[in-house]
Amino acid sequence: MTLADLRREAAVPRAGTATALDILKQRFGERLSTGADVRRSHGHTTTYIPNQMPDAVLFAANEEDVQAAVLVCHEHRCPIVAFGTGSSLEGHVNAPQGGLSLDLSRMDRILQLNPQDFDVTVEPGVTREALNAQLRDTGLFFPIDPGANASLGGMAATRASGTNAVRYGTMRDNVIGLTAVMADGRIVRTARRAKKTAAGYDLTRLLVGSEGTLGIITKLNLKLYGIPDTILSGVCPFPDVRSACDAVIQTVQAGIPVARIELLDQLAIEASIRYSRIDLPRSPCLFVELHGSSTSVAEQAEFFEAIAGENGGGPFKSSTTTEERARLWKARHDFYWASLTLRPGAQAIATDVCVPVSSLSDCIAETQVDIADCGMIAPIVGHVGDGNFHVTLLLDRENPAEIEAAEGFIARLSKRALAFDGTCTGEHGIGQGKRGYLADELGEALFVMRQIKETLDPRNILNPGKIFIEP
Repeated sequence: MTLADLRREAAVPRAGTATALDILKQRFGERLSTGADVRRSHGHTTTYIPNQMPDAVLFAANEEDVQAAVLVCHEHRCPIVAFGTGSSLEGHVNAPQGGLSLDLSRMDRILQLNPQDFDVTVEPGVTREALNAQLRDTGLFFPIDPGANASLGGMAATRASGTNAVRYGTMRDNVIGLTAVMADGRIVRTARRAKKTAAGYDLTRLLVGSEGTLGIITKLNLKLYGIPDTILSGVCPFPDVRSACDAVIQTVQAGIPVARIELLDQLAIEASIRYSRIDLPRSPCLFVELHGSSTSVAEQAEFFEAIAGENGGGPFKSSTTTEERARLWKARHDFYWASLTLRPGAQAIATDVCVPVSSLSDCIAETQVDIADCGMIAPIVGHVGDGNFHVTLLLDRENPAEIEAAEGFIARLSKRALAFDGTCTGEHGIGQGKRGYLADELGEALFVMRQIKETLDPRNILNPGKIFIEP
Protein backbone atom coordinates (compact mmCIF):
# COMPACT_ATOMS: atom_id res chain seq x y z
CA MET A 1 0.00 0.00 0.00
CA THR A 2 1.30 3.46 -0.89
CA LEU A 3 0.94 6.48 1.33
CA ALA A 4 -1.55 7.94 -1.15
CA ASP A 5 -3.64 4.74 -0.95
CA LEU A 6 -3.69 4.92 2.85
CA ARG A 7 -4.74 8.54 2.81
CA ARG A 8 -7.52 7.82 0.31
CA GLU A 9 -8.74 5.06 2.61
CA ALA A 10 -10.23 7.73 4.84
CA ALA A 11 -11.40 6.89 8.32
CA VAL A 12 -15.13 6.20 8.41
CA PRO A 13 -16.31 6.12 12.04
CA ARG A 14 -18.74 3.36 12.94
CA ALA A 15 -22.17 4.62 13.97
CA GLY A 16 -22.19 2.56 17.17
CA THR A 17 -18.75 3.55 18.41
CA ALA A 18 -19.86 6.44 20.61
CA THR A 19 -22.51 4.29 22.30
CA ALA A 20 -20.02 1.47 22.91
CA LEU A 21 -17.47 3.84 24.43
CA ASP A 22 -20.10 5.41 26.71
CA ILE A 23 -20.97 1.96 28.05
CA LEU A 24 -17.31 1.06 28.53
CA LYS A 25 -16.63 4.37 30.30
CA GLN A 26 -19.38 3.63 32.79
CA ARG A 27 -17.88 0.22 33.50
CA PHE A 28 -14.16 0.96 33.51
CA GLY A 29 -14.00 4.60 34.60
CA GLU A 30 -10.49 6.09 34.45
CA ARG A 31 -9.06 2.97 32.82
CA LEU A 32 -10.77 4.15 29.62
CA SER A 33 -8.83 7.15 28.32
CA THR A 34 -9.85 9.57 25.58
CA GLY A 35 -6.85 11.88 26.01
CA ALA A 36 -5.24 12.89 22.73
CA ASP A 37 -1.69 11.98 23.81
CA VAL A 38 -2.72 8.51 25.00
CA ARG A 39 -4.71 7.89 21.83
CA ARG A 40 -1.85 9.10 19.62
CA SER A 41 0.64 6.81 21.38
CA HIS A 42 -1.60 3.87 20.48
CA GLY A 43 -1.54 4.62 16.77
CA HIS A 44 1.30 3.78 14.39
CA THR A 45 4.29 6.13 14.54
CA THR A 46 7.37 4.20 13.37
CA THR A 47 7.17 4.66 9.58
CA TYR A 48 5.65 7.05 7.07
CA ILE A 49 2.28 5.28 7.49
CA PRO A 50 0.09 8.02 9.00
CA ASN A 51 -0.93 7.74 12.64
CA GLN A 52 -4.62 6.83 12.82
CA MET A 53 -5.72 7.24 16.43
CA PRO A 54 -8.43 5.23 18.16
CA ASP A 55 -11.32 7.09 19.78
CA ALA A 56 -10.38 5.69 23.19
CA VAL A 57 -7.88 3.41 24.91
CA LEU A 58 -8.90 0.81 27.48
CA PHE A 59 -6.26 -0.62 29.82
CA ALA A 60 -7.39 -4.19 30.46
CA ALA A 61 -6.39 -5.89 33.71
CA ASN A 62 -7.53 -9.45 33.03
CA GLU A 63 -9.34 -11.77 30.65
CA GLU A 64 -12.72 -10.75 32.03
CA ASP A 65 -12.01 -7.14 31.01
CA VAL A 66 -11.15 -8.25 27.49
CA GLN A 67 -14.30 -10.31 27.17
CA ALA A 68 -16.48 -7.49 28.54
CA ALA A 69 -14.98 -5.00 26.08
CA VAL A 70 -15.38 -7.35 23.11
CA LEU A 71 -19.00 -8.12 23.97
CA VAL A 72 -19.87 -4.40 24.03
CA CYS A 73 -17.92 -3.70 20.84
CA HIS A 74 -19.53 -6.65 19.09
CA GLU A 75 -23.02 -5.54 20.01
CA HIS A 76 -22.46 -2.00 18.74
CA ARG A 77 -20.10 -2.86 15.84
CA CYS A 78 -17.28 -0.82 17.33
CA PRO A 79 -13.77 -1.58 16.01
CA ILE A 80 -11.32 -2.96 18.55
CA VAL A 81 -7.54 -3.07 18.08
CA ALA A 82 -5.38 -5.11 20.46
CA PHE A 83 -2.21 -3.33 21.63
CA GLY A 84 0.87 -4.81 23.32
CA THR A 85 3.97 -2.59 23.30
CA GLY A 86 3.43 -0.90 19.93
CA SER A 87 6.71 -2.16 18.44
CA SER A 88 5.18 -3.55 15.23
CA LEU A 89 6.36 -1.97 11.99
CA GLU A 90 3.58 -2.22 9.40
CA GLY A 91 0.75 -0.19 10.91
CA HIS A 92 -0.75 -3.10 12.84
CA VAL A 93 -2.01 -0.96 15.73
CA ASN A 94 -3.51 1.87 13.69
CA ALA A 95 -7.24 2.48 13.99
CA PRO A 96 -8.34 3.50 10.47
CA GLN A 97 -12.01 3.31 11.48
CA GLY A 98 -11.52 4.71 14.97
CA GLY A 99 -12.96 2.66 17.81
CA LEU A 100 -11.21 1.15 20.82
CA SER A 101 -7.54 0.37 21.37
CA LEU A 102 -7.37 -2.45 23.92
CA ASP A 103 -4.06 -2.10 25.76
CA LEU A 104 -3.00 -5.48 27.22
CA SER A 105 0.26 -4.32 28.81
CA ARG A 106 -1.14 -4.60 32.36
CA MET A 107 -1.93 -8.28 31.80
CA ASP A 108 1.65 -9.19 32.65
CA ARG A 109 1.48 -12.18 35.00
CA ILE A 110 3.34 -15.45 34.65
CA LEU A 111 0.49 -17.79 35.46
CA GLN A 112 2.08 -21.24 35.60
CA LEU A 113 5.67 -22.41 35.26
CA ASN A 114 6.24 -26.12 34.61
CA PRO A 115 10.03 -26.56 34.58
CA GLN A 116 9.86 -30.36 34.41
CA ASP A 117 7.75 -30.10 31.25
CA PHE A 118 9.72 -27.18 29.81
CA ASP A 119 6.68 -24.92 29.39
CA VAL A 120 5.17 -21.79 30.87
CA THR A 121 1.77 -20.11 30.72
CA VAL A 122 1.73 -16.31 30.59
CA GLU A 123 -0.61 -13.41 30.01
CA PRO A 124 -0.14 -11.51 26.73
CA GLY A 125 1.41 -8.39 28.28
CA VAL A 126 4.49 -10.25 29.58
CA THR A 127 7.51 -9.15 27.58
CA ARG A 128 10.21 -11.54 26.42
CA GLU A 129 12.86 -9.85 28.58
CA ALA A 130 10.64 -9.99 31.68
CA LEU A 131 9.96 -13.70 31.10
CA ASN A 132 13.63 -14.55 30.73
CA ALA A 133 14.50 -12.52 33.84
CA GLN A 134 12.01 -14.65 35.81
CA LEU A 135 13.35 -17.86 34.28
CA ARG A 136 17.03 -17.17 34.90
CA ASP A 137 17.30 -19.16 38.15
CA THR A 138 15.52 -22.19 36.67
CA GLY A 139 18.15 -22.94 34.04
CA LEU A 140 15.55 -22.38 31.31
CA PHE A 141 14.98 -19.64 28.74
CA PHE A 142 12.58 -18.58 26.01
CA PRO A 143 14.60 -18.12 22.81
CA ILE A 144 12.48 -16.04 20.43
CA ASP A 145 14.22 -12.68 20.15
CA PRO A 146 12.85 -10.14 17.64
CA GLY A 147 15.14 -7.42 18.97
CA ALA A 148 12.56 -5.14 20.56
CA ASN A 149 11.35 -5.98 24.05
CA ALA A 150 7.98 -6.92 22.58
CA SER A 151 5.04 -8.41 24.44
CA LEU A 152 4.59 -12.15 24.01
CA GLY A 153 0.96 -11.67 22.96
CA GLY A 154 2.04 -9.30 20.21
CA MET A 155 4.85 -11.63 19.20
CA ALA A 156 2.36 -14.48 18.80
CA ALA A 157 -0.12 -12.29 16.94
CA THR A 158 2.53 -11.27 14.40
CA ARG A 159 4.31 -14.66 14.28
CA ALA A 160 7.57 -13.03 15.39
CA SER A 161 10.96 -14.64 15.07
CA GLY A 162 14.35 -12.88 15.20
CA THR A 163 17.99 -13.72 15.75
CA ASN A 164 17.51 -17.22 17.24
CA ALA A 165 15.00 -18.46 14.66
CA VAL A 166 17.53 -20.43 12.62
CA ARG A 167 17.84 -22.90 15.53
CA TYR A 168 14.73 -22.48 17.66
CA GLY A 169 12.13 -21.53 15.07
CA THR A 170 9.52 -18.78 15.24
CA MET A 171 6.55 -18.12 17.50
CA ARG A 172 4.61 -20.55 15.31
CA ASP A 173 6.91 -23.34 16.52
CA ASN A 174 6.98 -22.31 20.18
CA VAL A 175 3.36 -21.67 21.10
CA ILE A 176 1.92 -24.94 22.42
CA GLY A 177 -1.56 -23.51 22.87
CA LEU A 178 -3.37 -20.29 23.64
CA THR A 179 -6.60 -18.81 24.93
CA ALA A 180 -8.34 -16.07 22.97
CA VAL A 181 -11.49 -13.98 23.14
CA MET A 182 -13.21 -14.29 19.79
CA ALA A 183 -15.14 -11.53 18.02
CA ASP A 184 -18.49 -12.52 19.57
CA GLY A 185 -17.03 -12.69 23.10
CA ARG A 186 -16.57 -16.45 23.35
CA ILE A 187 -13.42 -17.57 25.16
CA VAL A 188 -11.64 -20.34 23.27
CA ARG A 189 -8.73 -22.49 24.45
CA THR A 190 -7.03 -23.95 21.38
CA ALA A 191 -4.98 -26.76 22.97
CA ARG A 192 -3.91 -28.30 26.26
CA ARG A 193 -0.33 -28.63 27.51
CA ALA A 194 0.62 -31.83 25.69
CA LYS A 195 3.58 -31.27 23.37
CA LYS A 196 1.61 -32.61 20.40
CA THR A 197 -1.98 -33.26 19.48
CA ALA A 198 -3.98 -34.59 16.53
CA ALA A 199 -7.30 -33.37 17.93
CA GLY A 200 -9.17 -31.38 15.30
CA TYR A 201 -8.16 -28.27 13.41
CA ASP A 202 -4.95 -26.53 14.47
CA LEU A 203 -6.58 -23.40 15.87
CA THR A 204 -3.38 -22.43 17.67
CA ARG A 205 -1.56 -21.81 14.42
CA LEU A 206 -4.61 -20.20 12.89
CA LEU A 207 -4.50 -17.50 15.58
CA VAL A 208 -0.70 -17.24 15.72
CA GLY A 209 0.10 -14.75 12.97
CA SER A 210 -3.49 -13.52 12.55
CA GLU A 211 -2.45 -10.01 13.70
CA GLY A 212 -5.43 -9.55 16.01
CA THR A 213 -7.96 -9.95 13.19
CA LEU A 214 -9.49 -13.27 14.34
CA GLY A 215 -9.28 -13.14 18.14
CA ILE A 216 -7.57 -11.37 21.05
CA ILE A 217 -5.02 -13.55 22.83
CA THR A 218 -5.37 -13.61 26.63
CA LYS A 219 -3.11 -16.53 27.61
CA LEU A 220 -0.16 -18.30 25.98
CA ASN A 221 1.43 -21.66 26.77
CA LEU A 222 5.02 -21.52 25.51
CA LYS A 223 7.89 -23.96 25.03
CA LEU A 224 11.03 -23.40 27.10
CA TYR A 225 14.59 -24.61 26.55
CA GLY A 226 17.54 -25.42 28.75
CA ILE A 227 20.25 -22.75 28.90
CA PRO A 228 23.20 -24.27 26.96
CA ASP A 229 26.31 -25.38 28.85
CA THR A 230 28.50 -23.31 26.54
CA ILE A 231 27.60 -20.30 24.40
CA LEU A 232 30.16 -18.97 21.93
CA SER A 233 29.65 -15.76 19.97
CA GLY A 234 31.92 -14.20 17.38
CA VAL A 235 32.42 -12.02 14.32
CA CYS A 236 33.70 -13.10 10.93
CA PRO A 237 34.52 -10.51 8.22
CA PHE A 238 34.13 -11.09 4.47
CA PRO A 239 35.31 -9.19 1.41
CA ASP A 240 31.74 -8.64 0.18
CA VAL A 241 28.14 -9.51 0.98
CA ARG A 242 27.90 -12.27 -1.63
CA SER A 243 30.83 -14.12 -0.05
CA ALA A 244 29.19 -13.85 3.37
CA CYS A 245 25.87 -15.12 2.00
CA ASP A 246 27.58 -18.04 0.26
CA ALA A 247 29.20 -18.96 3.59
CA VAL A 248 25.77 -18.87 5.24
CA ILE A 249 24.31 -21.15 2.58
CA GLN A 250 27.14 -23.68 3.00
CA THR A 251 26.93 -23.50 6.80
CA VAL A 252 23.23 -24.31 6.76
CA GLN A 253 23.65 -27.02 4.13
CA ALA A 254 26.48 -28.58 6.18
CA GLY A 255 24.11 -28.96 9.13
CA ILE A 256 26.09 -26.83 11.58
CA PRO A 257 23.49 -26.10 14.32
CA VAL A 258 24.12 -22.35 14.55
CA ALA A 259 21.88 -20.60 17.06
CA ARG A 260 22.34 -17.20 15.41
CA ILE A 261 23.96 -16.13 12.15
CA GLU A 262 23.41 -12.46 11.40
CA LEU A 263 24.58 -10.49 8.37
CA LEU A 264 25.62 -6.84 8.56
CA ASP A 265 26.73 -5.20 5.33
CA GLN A 266 29.52 -2.63 5.34
CA LEU A 267 27.20 0.33 5.91
CA ALA A 268 25.63 -1.47 8.87
CA ILE A 269 29.07 -2.22 10.29
CA GLU A 270 30.14 1.43 9.95
CA ALA A 271 26.98 2.52 11.76
CA SER A 272 27.51 0.00 14.57
CA ILE A 273 31.13 1.06 15.06
CA ARG A 274 30.05 4.70 15.25
CA TYR A 275 27.07 4.19 17.58
CA SER A 276 28.07 1.23 19.78
CA ARG A 277 31.79 2.05 20.02
CA ILE A 278 32.56 -1.57 19.25
CA ASP A 279 35.73 -2.83 17.57
CA LEU A 280 34.64 -4.51 14.32
CA PRO A 281 36.33 -5.14 10.97
CA ARG A 282 35.27 -2.47 8.45
CA SER A 283 33.77 -4.90 5.95
CA PRO A 284 30.62 -7.03 5.68
CA CYS A 285 30.44 -9.39 8.67
CA LEU A 286 28.59 -12.35 10.03
CA PHE A 287 27.76 -12.35 13.74
CA VAL A 288 27.59 -16.02 14.79
CA GLU A 289 26.48 -17.78 17.96
CA LEU A 290 26.84 -21.48 18.78
CA HIS A 291 25.18 -23.40 21.64
CA GLY A 292 26.15 -26.78 23.11
CA SER A 293 28.82 -28.51 25.15
CA SER A 294 32.32 -27.02 25.21
CA THR A 295 33.54 -29.78 22.89
CA SER A 296 30.71 -29.53 20.36
CA VAL A 297 30.87 -25.73 20.25
CA ALA A 298 34.63 -25.81 19.61
CA GLU A 299 34.13 -28.31 16.76
CA GLN A 300 31.31 -26.25 15.25
CA ALA A 301 33.39 -23.06 15.42
CA GLU A 302 36.28 -24.76 13.66
CA PHE A 303 33.98 -26.12 10.95
CA PHE A 304 32.37 -22.70 10.42
CA GLU A 305 35.74 -20.97 10.19
CA ALA A 306 36.84 -23.46 7.51
CA ILE A 307 33.70 -22.70 5.46
CA ALA A 308 34.26 -18.96 5.91
CA GLY A 309 37.87 -19.34 4.73
CA GLU A 310 36.77 -21.14 1.59
CA ASN A 311 34.67 -18.06 0.81
CA GLY A 312 37.40 -15.54 1.47
CA GLY A 313 36.29 -14.77 5.02
CA GLY A 314 38.00 -14.75 8.36
CA PRO A 315 39.45 -14.78 10.84
CA PHE A 316 36.55 -15.81 13.07
CA LYS A 317 37.14 -14.01 16.38
CA SER A 318 34.98 -15.45 19.13
CA SER A 319 34.46 -15.51 22.88
CA THR A 320 32.52 -17.50 25.44
CA THR A 321 32.61 -14.77 28.11
CA THR A 322 29.26 -13.28 29.07
CA GLU A 323 30.54 -9.70 28.82
CA GLU A 324 31.94 -10.02 25.30
CA ARG A 325 28.89 -11.86 24.01
CA ALA A 326 26.53 -9.29 25.55
CA ARG A 327 28.49 -6.43 23.99
CA LEU A 328 28.31 -8.00 20.55
CA TRP A 329 24.57 -8.71 20.62
CA LYS A 330 23.76 -5.35 22.16
CA ALA A 331 25.42 -3.76 19.14
CA ARG A 332 23.26 -5.91 16.86
CA HIS A 333 20.06 -5.08 18.75
CA ASP A 334 20.95 -1.37 18.76
CA PHE A 335 21.27 -1.33 14.98
CA TYR A 336 18.09 0.72 14.47
CA TRP A 337 19.57 3.57 16.50
CA ALA A 338 22.98 3.06 14.93
CA SER A 339 21.52 3.40 11.43
CA LEU A 340 20.33 6.93 12.23
CA THR A 341 23.96 8.06 12.46
CA LEU A 342 24.38 7.41 8.74
CA ARG A 343 22.09 10.34 7.91
CA PRO A 344 21.52 12.67 10.87
CA GLY A 345 18.02 14.10 10.93
CA ALA A 346 16.55 11.33 8.79
CA GLN A 347 14.08 8.66 9.89
CA ALA A 348 14.73 4.94 9.55
CA ILE A 349 12.13 2.84 7.74
CA ALA A 350 12.70 -0.91 8.12
CA THR A 351 11.30 -3.48 5.71
CA ASP A 352 11.96 -7.20 5.39
CA VAL A 353 11.62 -10.13 3.00
CA CYS A 354 12.55 -13.80 3.22
CA VAL A 355 13.70 -16.19 0.48
CA PRO A 356 14.90 -19.79 0.33
CA VAL A 357 18.44 -19.82 1.72
CA SER A 358 19.87 -21.05 -1.58
CA SER A 359 18.58 -17.84 -3.23
CA LEU A 360 19.90 -15.50 -0.55
CA SER A 361 23.09 -14.38 -2.34
CA ASP A 362 21.31 -13.53 -5.57
CA CYS A 363 18.41 -11.73 -3.91
CA ILE A 364 20.64 -9.54 -1.75
CA ALA A 365 22.99 -8.82 -4.67
CA GLU A 366 20.07 -7.61 -6.81
CA THR A 367 18.78 -5.57 -3.89
CA GLN A 368 22.14 -3.84 -3.44
CA VAL A 369 22.14 -2.88 -7.12
CA ASP A 370 18.62 -1.48 -6.70
CA ILE A 371 19.70 0.59 -3.67
CA ALA A 372 22.67 2.00 -5.59
CA ASP A 373 20.50 2.86 -8.60
CA CYS A 374 18.06 4.71 -6.31
CA GLY A 375 20.84 6.67 -4.65
CA MET A 376 19.45 5.82 -1.22
CA ILE A 377 21.27 5.23 2.05
CA ALA A 378 19.96 1.81 3.04
CA PRO A 379 22.08 -0.64 5.08
CA ILE A 380 21.20 -4.33 5.08
CA VAL A 381 21.09 -6.61 8.10
CA GLY A 382 19.42 -9.96 8.43
CA HIS A 383 18.70 -13.23 10.17
CA VAL A 384 20.23 -14.85 7.12
CA GLY A 385 20.37 -18.41 8.45
CA ASP A 386 16.73 -18.75 7.43
CA GLY A 387 16.90 -16.45 4.40
CA ASN A 388 15.41 -13.39 6.13
CA PHE A 389 16.97 -9.96 5.63
CA HIS A 390 16.04 -6.36 6.41
CA VAL A 391 16.69 -3.15 4.52
CA THR A 392 16.65 0.05 6.54
CA LEU A 393 15.82 3.10 4.42
CA LEU A 394 16.96 6.47 5.78
CA LEU A 395 14.46 9.10 4.63
CA ASP A 396 13.15 12.57 5.09
CA ARG A 397 9.52 11.69 5.76
CA GLU A 398 8.48 15.24 4.91
CA ASN A 399 9.88 14.91 1.37
CA PRO A 400 7.24 13.42 -0.99
CA ALA A 401 9.87 12.47 -3.58
CA GLU A 402 11.79 10.40 -1.04
CA ILE A 403 8.61 8.70 0.16
CA GLU A 404 7.68 7.86 -3.43
CA ALA A 405 11.16 6.45 -4.07
CA ALA A 406 10.95 4.35 -0.90
CA GLU A 407 7.54 2.98 -1.86
CA GLY A 408 8.86 2.03 -5.28
CA PHE A 409 11.87 0.30 -3.76
CA ILE A 410 9.78 -1.66 -1.24
CA ALA A 411 7.45 -2.78 -4.02
CA ARG A 412 10.38 -3.98 -6.14
CA LEU A 413 11.97 -5.71 -3.14
CA SER A 414 8.74 -7.57 -2.38
CA LYS A 415 8.29 -8.62 -6.00
CA ARG A 416 11.93 -9.70 -6.14
CA ALA A 417 11.45 -11.93 -3.10
CA LEU A 418 8.35 -13.49 -4.70
CA ALA A 419 10.31 -14.12 -7.89
CA PHE A 420 12.71 -16.22 -5.79
CA ASP A 421 9.68 -18.10 -4.37
CA GLY A 422 10.00 -16.20 -1.12
CA THR A 423 7.68 -13.94 0.84
CA CYS A 424 7.10 -10.20 1.08
CA THR A 425 7.61 -10.40 4.85
CA GLY A 426 9.58 -12.91 6.88
CA GLU A 427 8.67 -11.52 10.28
CA HIS A 428 7.31 -7.96 10.25
CA GLY A 429 3.84 -9.10 9.21
CA ILE A 430 1.29 -7.58 6.85
CA GLY A 431 -0.63 -4.93 8.80
CA GLN A 432 -1.45 -2.00 6.54
CA GLY A 433 1.93 -1.67 4.88
CA LYS A 434 2.11 -4.90 2.90
CA ARG A 435 -1.54 -5.71 2.14
CA GLY A 436 -1.01 -4.94 -1.52
CA TYR A 437 1.41 -7.82 -2.06
CA LEU A 438 -0.67 -10.65 -0.61
CA ALA A 439 -2.70 -11.40 -3.74
CA ASP A 440 0.48 -11.93 -5.77
CA GLU A 441 2.02 -14.07 -3.04
CA LEU A 442 -0.96 -16.24 -2.06
CA GLY A 443 -3.38 -16.22 -4.99
CA GLU A 444 -6.61 -18.07 -4.21
CA ALA A 445 -5.45 -18.70 -0.65
CA LEU A 446 -6.23 -15.05 0.05
CA PHE A 447 -9.89 -15.76 -0.81
CA VAL A 448 -9.92 -18.60 1.74
CA MET A 449 -8.42 -16.27 4.33
CA ARG A 450 -11.20 -13.75 3.70
CA GLN A 451 -13.77 -16.51 4.19
CA ILE A 452 -12.21 -17.42 7.55
CA LYS A 453 -12.24 -13.77 8.62
CA GLU A 454 -15.87 -13.29 7.56
CA THR A 455 -16.91 -16.46 9.40
CA LEU A 456 -15.15 -15.70 12.68
CA ASP A 457 -15.67 -11.93 12.62
CA PRO A 458 -18.71 -11.20 10.42
CA ARG A 459 -19.07 -7.67 11.82
CA ASN A 460 -15.40 -6.92 11.07
CA ILE A 461 -14.67 -5.41 14.47
CA LEU A 462 -11.28 -7.04 15.15
CA ASN A 463 -8.46 -4.87 13.79
CA PRO A 464 -10.26 -3.86 10.58
CA GLY A 465 -8.18 -2.61 7.67
CA LYS A 466 -5.28 -4.98 8.36
CA ILE A 467 -4.13 -7.88 6.16
CA PHE A 468 -7.04 -7.33 3.74
CA ILE A 469 -7.71 -4.24 1.66
CA GLU A 470 -11.20 -3.16 2.61
CA PRO A 471 -13.74 -3.32 -0.27
